[in-house]
Amino acid sequence: MKFNQNNFENSPQKYARIAGILYLIIILAGVFGELFVRNKLINYGDAEATANNIIHSEFLWRFGISADLIMHICDLPVMIILYYLLRPVSKKLALLNLSFNLIQTAVLVLNKLNLLVALFFLGDSDYLKSFTPEQLHTLSYMFIKVHDFGFGIGLIFFGFVCLIEGYLIFKSNYIPKVFGIMMAIAGLCYLTNTFALLLKPELSSIALLMPCFIAELSFSLWLVFKGVKITAWKTVVGEKI
Repeated sequence: MKFNQNNFENSPQKYARIAGILYLIIILAGVFGELFVRNKLINYGDAEATANNIIHSEFLWRFGISADLIMHICDLPVMIILYYLLRPVSKKLALLNLSFNLIQTAVLVLNKLNLLVALFFLGDSDYLKSFTPEQLHTLSYMFIKVHDFGFGIGLIFFGFVCLIEGYLIFKSNYIPKVFGIMMAIAGLCYLTNTFALLLKPELSSIALLMPCFIAELSFSLWLVFKGVKITAWKTVVGEKI
């Protein structure tokens, strides 16, 4: 079926559920890459141990990068559907939200190169033999650290996505206001955690991101099982025509 505004306005439930399913894939892929790959293999403060972990689990490291890329591929249809879903509330804000989302995804996709470079330094290519093992381990670890900060920078833009999205959801009337509040709180948490990482790294904590996980998981599940309130949707869309 051709995707356009008329099709979307006539079938918002279908597209909302597609977005919800893809959003769940995004969450699962993100959790896998962060908790079951990098959290398992990276030994912060110990470049040698981290290097050895990656060398002995190279496939897992590569699989984690692949999962992240699948996550970002799913980002694109989700952000387009959410643009159409929230456009009736405010076209300008929905477009701004889409723009922030595109920048966030572009930053995070490029940031994955740091994880690949970290792996390349641990290979056995001839051009690496001019470095000592300790130097290679340190260089690899440095790119992992750069990835951490690149990830945080990407989340600055996603923090604004969540804030704008939260406002639009709250004003929509066809999605429960509680999700608007939750997404806005998630946006504040993303911004707080990232600026803490940049300004005073020891204040950055995974605990600050728990409200984000709860908000996004709840919202995605609602989209899958409930979608939008059709009567309210038709009312809002009708007012815009």
